[in-house]
Amino acid sequence: MSAFPITFRPSHMAIEIKIRKNEPVDRAIRRMKKKLDRENIIKGVRAKRYYEKPCEKRRRKEKVQAFTQMLRRRYES
Repeated sequence: MSAFPITFRPSHMAIEIKIRKNEPVDRAIRRMKKKLDRENIIKGVRAKRYYEKPCEKRRRKEKVQAFTQMLRRRYES
């Protein structure tokens, strides 16, 4: 198998995974998924799938902040 780049192009960047010599395609796809996950591209695409009102964004962020503060308070003492 030759080195065919697998490319995922979100709006402004390209992620390329070159398939190594004698590497199964499944492993290359797994490497690509890990790279996408590390760069939070999948999360961003899912978040932009539907329009979210500004008040909903604010409410969601406040909920996350409250949760992290609760965890910090729990594990401080």
